[in-house]
Amino acid sequence: MFRNALLLVSRLLLAALFVPSGFQALTNIAGTINYFAGLGLPLPTLAAWGTGLFELIAGLLILVGFQTRIAALLLAAFCVVAGFIGHYGQGDDATLAFLHQQMLMKDIAIAGGFLALAMAGAGAWSADGRGFGIGAEVT
Repeated sequence: MFRNALLLVSRLLLAALFVPSGFQALTNIAGTINYFAGLGLPLPTLAAWGTGLFELIAGLLILVGFQTRIAALLLAAFCVVAGFIGHYGQGDDATLAFLHQQMLMKDIAIAGGFLALAMAGAGAWSADGRGFGIGAEVT
């Protein structure tokens, strides 16, 4: 029971980052497009829509614990890629460079949390734990 409670809390905390972020990206799509354009990404409109939808859908999958292992692996990769695109080598002054370095390290740490979740599975208190989804397990 303790394991399932911890897995549920883990899923809730990780989803709390991605569901609102994806929702915000989609509801302020112009701002999201401008952000990606400012990073110099090609096709910023496609990147904005794709990122917003991915964060929202993958975050919801983690939240309910459906296809958790797959969603967690994809989100781990997303965190590392997004961290390096958005934070690696950014900032002209020492303070800004330090902040970006910290944000990059947080992205990498979040990826580690997703990898642990992918290994552990969603637990019994999830859609996967009820026998739905690939790699579903009842613990």
